[in-house]
Amino acid sequence: MELSRRTVIAGAAAAGITAAATTGGTAHAKGGGPTKSLFGRLADGTKVYRWSLANGGTRMKVLSYGGIVQSLEIPDRRGRYANVSLGFDTIEEYVASSPYFGALIGRYGNRIDKGRFTLDGTTYQLSVNDGENSLHGGAQGFDKRIWDIEPFTHGTDVGLRLHYTSADGEMGYPGTLRTQVTYTLTRHGDWRIDYEATTDKPTVVNLTSHVYFNLAGESSGTIYDHELSIDASRYTPVDAGLIPTGELARVAGTPFDFRRAKTVSRDIRVAHQQLLYGQGLDHNWVLDKGITTRPGHAATLRDPSSGRTMRIATTEPGLQFYSGNFLDGTLVGTGGTVYRQGDGLCLETQHFPDSPNKPGFPSTVLRPGQTYRTTTVHSFSA
Repeated sequence: MELSRRTVIAGAAAAGITAAATTGGTAHAKGGGPTKSLFGRLADGTKVYRWSLANGGTRMKVLSYGGIVQSLEIPDRRGRYANVSLGFDTIEEYVASSPYFGALIGRYGNRIDKGRFTLDGTTYQLSVNDGENSLHGGAQGFDKRIWDIEPFTHGTDVGLRLHYTSADGEMGYPGTLRTQVTYTLTRHGDWRIDYEATTDKPTVVNLTSHVYFNLAGESSGTIYDHELSIDASRYTPVDAGLIPTGELARVAGTPFDFRRAKTVSRDIRVAHQQLLYGQGLDHNWVLDKGITTRPGHAATLRDPSSGRTMRIATTEPGLQFYSGNFLDGTLVGTGGTVYRQGDGLCLETQHFPDSPNKPGFPSTVLRPGQTYRTTTVHSFSA
């Protein structure tokens, strides 16, 4: 989801940047694993690195800034590679104007009503960056932080362990949160994400990944012809501010019914109040499987033109499907083309938006002594 979905993020510009450095030494992980190169620098001189890794036919590039997946390449039915994730070529663009392209999201993915919640009798005021609401952790969320990255090779798997410690009070959230996110490419080419976090005070946590996918290739046009199925019989309707009302509504007979695969475009222009609120699809689906200890199937996305297919499995109870409604032609991507409405879509595995204020939703509270753990797996084929 983007900041306000109606404006391009500029809040990160306060961090400042200098001209991107595109050269520098390259460090190689042991055993032929991930490689590291200098991607750019922030205005204060902080170096931003890009890690490159490949396995099982999948290629990925990840930035230390925001844990951003800058590139994700997979082959089509003829073996031809394309980058299927939207992104930028320079750190300047990510800092100045990125609508969360490819980023790790925290402390809380999605929206919290008026940026406020009460936990154990104490009310906390968060950073407000989406009208009167808090979105994706606030104005300086995890997507705008430098992550420490450690490469690894384990058996036939290769990957990166990303670490970030969020101080007590950062963006208004209580507790020092120590976070580890592991990106793994398996020998089958699956991209697995394992999230872990601990805290020293009661807090709320909801981590996710914000890749914009276009399985035809990031510069190929819209995703409206992509075929999508979501294993969900219900979704969470929203108000005009895109905050869930608390209802778990049935998808049957609505544009939100993706229980059988259909094109993204089929019902996106139906005169339905929820589509008017989101200017398209920008909602949380309640997965039929619920919370699971092992990743269970959530959704399948297919591009008929290339044959590329992505299956998503997760331990999470929800999936935010955002159809790229507010890409407005002001951003130029890695392929050198302008991104317009519908040129990418997001499938964000998560707990539900505004859960801290909705007692009927699955809890997002994390307490000292507990470990937050969730897993999402993206499997590719053609």
